[in-house]
Amino acid sequence: MGRQIKGLLYFFSSDLRYSLMIFWTILFAILIVSLAFTYFLAGLDNGAFFTLSLTGPIYVYCAILGFLTVKDSVPFLIKMGATRKNIFVGTGVFFLMLSLFLSLAATVLQELVMKLMEATGIDIFLFLHPAYFLDDTWYTRILIDTSIIFFLMAVLFIIGLLFYKYGLAGGGGFLGVLLVISLLGVAQGWLADFIIDIFKGIDLTFFYKLLGIGIVIYGISFLFLRRITTVKVR
Repeated sequence: MGRQIKGLLYFFSSDLRYSLMIFWTILFAILIVSLAFTYFLAGLDNGAFFTLSLTGPIYVYCAILGFLTVKDSVPFLIKMGATRKNIFVGTGVFFLMLSLFLSLAATVLQELVMKLMEATGIDIFLFLHPAYFLDDTWYTRILIDTSIIFFLMAVLFIIGLLFYKYGLAGGGGFLGVLLVISLLGVAQGWLADFIIDIFKGIDLTFFYKLLGIGIVIYGISFLFLRRITTVKVR
């Protein structure tokens, strides 16, 4: 079991290498353009500020990755002889490792850029991050990013399994039910109250809970994964 899981982790990291290179190349390009624009604004001295989110694109990228993992990797791994249990464990470990890695990478990059801004005397550039509403330290940024990334990957992984195993009717039906519940919540007002209550009481404990919820959600995915086949339902 241990050797097969190591093989799965190697497969995931190798398979994702090219995609990560493209993603970070684009993100670096956006960052460089943003810094150049910030330098231009600093020279104008007009009181303008420039903001950028590193983690927003990472959240979106990882959510899409969680969904595509089902279609792109799971059937192939089954054909290669991997057991469903090992696929479940290996995928979960990889999701957690990737969440932590991307969180560390984003935090280190943000710290380096802010040090560069301090060295050049430019104080009009700001990174947008949920940690600014709490205690903005490297630890809190890593905790927040890791919990959000893993949660999104777990949720989209289950949705991907629903689409793969039950086809468009099953996956679309599930999303349709969520949409109806959301619309009812908006119409009746309880959804807005629920969101407001969450943001009012948000603290670091919330993100520990979010990580735990993500782990529970991922655990539920085994109910769909344990009998999955290589035949995709359309």
